[in-house]
Amino acid sequence: MSRSDHPPAYDDSRGPLYNPQGGNYPAPPAYGFPAYNDLHPGQPAAPYPTNPNTPLYPGQPVGTPAGPYPGQPHPSGPVGAGYPPMPPIIPPTIPSDMMSSDEEYGLSDSWDSLKVRHAFIRKVYLILASQLLVTTGIVAVFTFVEPVRFFVQRNQAVYWASYGVYFITHMVLVCCKGPRRKFPCNLILLLIVTLALSYMTGTISSFYDTKAVFLALGITAVVCITVTVFCFQTKVDFTKCRGLFCVLGIVIFVTGIITTIVLSFKYIYWLHMLYAALSAIVFTMFLAYHTQLLIGNRKYSISPEEYVFGALAIYTDIIQIFLALLQIIGSSK
Repeated sequence: MSRSDHPPAYDDSRGPLYNPQGGNYPAPPAYGFPAYNDLHPGQPAAPYPTNPNTPLYPGQPVGTPAGPYPGQPHPSGPVGAGYPPMPPIIPPTIPSDMMSSDEEYGLSDSWDSLKVRHAFIRKVYLILASQLLVTTGIVAVFTFVEPVRFFVQRNQAVYWASYGVYFITHMVLVCCKGPRRKFPCNLILLLIVTLALSYMTGTISSFYDTKAVFLALGITAVVCITVTVFCFQTKVDFTKCRGLFCVLGIVIFVTGIITTIVLSFKYIYWLHMLYAALSAIVFTMFLAYHTQLLIGNRKYSISPEEYVFGALAIYTDIIQIFLALLQIIGSSK
């Protein structure tokens, strides 16, 4: 038997055992990973895509970040690359010219009548329920409808445009007495604020897992109900601490600006979580403060004519608590 009839030795360095096949056939995929053609049935055979924007999963639109879970926040990297945008940074909602003190209590028929106060509370909570219903619907669409979800993730310029609309309208309602009390201008401005903030909330929620969104929603509901019941039952008067809440509002506003600037250049996990925890605590305290202003049996109370401001303040607190809890819960998923 000639030497050519024997198989080559293991240390034979004469070249590959089989000559490469002709044509443009790709090399086989690495062990343990599916072939590109398996994920794209009916497409020409091709090696694994090297472009990070190439869709990896069937039905994933072109341009979405490739990863094991499309649309989910990445564990590391800059904020603009797969991370949800920062929650909207809002100025402190501290009423000034719309409150009356207990020295004036009883001098006016509107304050003397419990019927007027109860009607005012019902009106505020009816508007608030409508706002939360709109926000919940938008968040559900942005979370469950895949085309909408991918659209808002890819077009974050719309998010920042919504933030600009929200910020300007919010300042007009808080600072300008005329538009805030004039019907129907006040309700139109409040609707614009609700739609803008709902879009931002839905955009942020679309980056997180559905379980995290539901869990944050449930915890927010429990926190809000607990704070409301506590404010109706406790003898502690938060309305006397206007100076403290002014300081807290300024601190959370400045901290939010600094955190957004820092995270836009380099993502720091502990800074993001610290700001989220601080926001959850501060806005829970603001929710208690605004609720007691609404009730009307403390040192300071909101005027019954300021139902738009009452709904705006409590609605903003609830949304900020939800977004803060979503960041904390979503980071652990």
